[in-house]
Amino acid sequence: MDIRDLLLMCIEKGASDLHITDNEPPILRIDGSLVRSNLEILHKQDLKKMIYSVLSNSQKEIFERELELDFSLSLPDLDRFRVNVHLQKGAVEAAFRRIPLEIPSVEKLGLPQVVVDLARKPNGLVLVTGPTGMGKTTTLAAMINLINNEQEYLITCIEDPIEFVHTNKKSIVKQREVYADTHSFAQALRRTLRQDPNVIVVGEMRDLETISTALTAAETGHLVLATLHTPDATQTISRIIDVFPPHQQQQVKLQLSDSLQGVVSQLLLPHASGKGRVLATEIMVATSGIRNLIREQEVEQIPTFMQTGSQFGMHTMDKSLKELAHKGLITLDVALSKARNREEFKQL
Repeated sequence: MDIRDLLLMCIEKGASDLHITDNEPPILRIDGSLVRSNLEILHKQDLKKMIYSVLSNSQKEIFERELELDFSLSLPDLDRFRVNVHLQKGAVEAAFRRIPLEIPSVEKLGLPQVVVDLARKPNGLVLVTGPTGMGKTTTLAAMINLINNEQEYLITCIEDPIEFVHTNKKSIVKQREVYADTHSFAQALRRTLRQDPNVIVVGEMRDLETISTALTAAETGHLVLATLHTPDATQTISRIIDVFPPHQQQQVKLQLSDSLQGVVSQLLLPHASGKGRVLATEIMVATSGIRNLIREQEVEQIPTFMQTGSQFGMHTMDKSLKELAHKGLITLDVALSKARNREEFKQL
């Protein structure tokens, strides 16, 4: 059994992830659920040999020094994979996330039209948020692809690791991988401002310096697309402000209220039929009312503004869940389990 065969099985079965772990057969994640394959059980010594077979000497050195390794893997004629190698009770294990070769369109992903409008903004900050494994990277890739097809722009992407590979169409797309092409998100972002970009894509806004530089870039006439691990628009605003020390927060509220264009939050939920997954979204567009709430830090009122802002393309996650449940795409139990305000949701 080699890695290539396992990755091939992952593609054939339509799995999103492959896990190889000690004392277990290879495990696939299909439609959000873990499924054990009927292959033989893997043991410590096989695992290390198997995983090391796809690592370069420098990757082995980094892993042995750091005990963690993230990289992307592309094998001939196969999809790309984002790989995390780690230790568990002394055993070398790995998780492989599948990245399809074809970049899906915004329409194919089932994203609302307002996401296209946000991608067409000339400047400002657009955030895609949600928990891990909810398709943020795919949404970001679809937005980059849309810009690449329509505009003659220089697009600089800073990623860890590079997932979807973009080819130059109307735009020039530069993809820089953290640790391979640059030392950190923050450092790459600072330097990017000197590289004449129109659009800057930040794979993940992880720390104060990255968030601060992204805000400055959005203020100085660039379109900045980025992801954050926050569940909804309200918590996204709070997270960005709270990252900064108290004496800087007033300044950040002003920066954010001026530069933010919109927040797209998303969840992938099991389809009612048991096959496939369905996208639920929450959209916040930075209208003058929303900008005012950010300036005054009255973010808890944002959901109310979103409920009444449908003419701007806004809606809450609960409204999206209600519509999906009504259409029979997700079960009521799933909708209720993800609803923000369960009592209100039951009345809906």
